[in-house]
Amino acid sequence: MARKAYPRRARVTGTLLLLVALGAAGCTGDPAAEDSPDAKPAGGEATTAQAEPGKYQTLPQPCRAVETGTLDAMLPGLAQLDQEQRQKAYEGTSSVTYDSDRRTGCRWKVDSADAGHLLRIDFERVVSYSASVSDDARAQAVYGDRMKEAELPLPSDPREEQPERRADDSAKADRDEARATAPADDEAGQGASPEAPAKPGDGKDGKEGKEGKEKEAGKSEEPADETADPSAPAEGLEPRLLQELADDAFIDDQLTTSSSGSGQRTVTVVFRTSNVIVTVEYEAQPKQVAEVPDSASMQEKARELAGLLAERLSDV
Repeated sequence: MARKAYPRRARVTGTLLLLVALGAAGCTGDPAAEDSPDAKPAGGEATTAQAEPGKYQTLPQPCRAVETGTLDAMLPGLAQLDQEQRQKAYEGTSSVTYDSDRRTGCRWKVDSADAGHLLRIDFERVVSYSASVSDDARAQAVYGDRMKEAELPLPSDPREEQPERRADDSAKADRDEARATAPADDEAGQGASPEAPAKPGDGKDGKEGKEGKEKEAGKSEEPADETADPSAPAEGLEPRLLQELADDAFIDDQLTTSSSGSGQRTVTVVFRTSNVIVTVEYEAQPKQVAEVPDSASMQEKARELAGLLAERLSDV
C-alpha cells in the first residue's frame, strides 16, 4: 500500500508562507527616509568639497621677462660694454631651483666706472596641499610672512584715534560754543579788569615791542633733529604698501653705509597676484667715497619693472 505525500506538501507550503512574510516585511520600509536629504550615500561616507586651485599653473621664463630697454635703464654699466659683452649680460643668470614650475628666478649684475648694480627677480607659485585651503589663501599667508620679515610698518587706522586727543577736541568745542552763546555783559561782569596801558619797553608796542615778538617767535622754533637716521628714506619714500599694484604689494628700502660714508642701497618690491608671489630686488653701490644712491630714482625703476612683470603674468 503506497504512502500518502501530505507531510511533504505541508513542508513546501510552510516554506512559501515564510518567503511571502519576509517579502512583505521588506516592502514595509519608510519611503520618507529614502527621500530624506540627510540620507548618506552608499558606503556611509560624505563627500568633501575641494578648495579651488590657483589661477596659475606655470611660470614665465624669468631671464626673458625683462626687456632690454628696462635693463639699460636699471643697469647703466651696460652702455660701457662692447656689443658681445652686452648681449651676454642681457641673458642674465638663472637661479638654481629644483622645480621650475614652482619657483624660477634670474639675476643681472653689471659694474661700471661709477657704481655696481644688481637686479634680481623671483617668481614663486604657491600650492596648497590642504584640501580645505585654496592656493590663493596659502599665497596670502606666504605674502604675510614676507611682510613680517621686512618689518613693514602697518598703516594706521584713523578710527583708532587716541582717546586723549578726542577728549581735548571735545573740550575745545564746548568752550567755543560757550563763548558764542554767552551774553556780552556776562563776560564783562566776571571780574575782567581793563587792560593796563602799555609801558615803554614792555614789548607790546613800538620798536621794542616788535623786537620782543621776534624774540618770542625765535624761541618757538624747534631746533633741527640732529638724531635723525641719515640712512632712513625721505618722507614718502619709506617702506610702505603699494595699493595700485596687483592683489597685494609693498616696497622696502634699506641703506647700508660703510665707515667711509658710501652706501649700498637695496630696494625690494614684493607683490602677489592670485597664487604667484613676485620679488624684484634692485641694488646699487657707488664706488665714490661718501656717495649714496638716490632712493627716489631706484624706487621708481623698481616699481615700473614690477608693474611690467604683473602685466606679463596676465599673459601666462
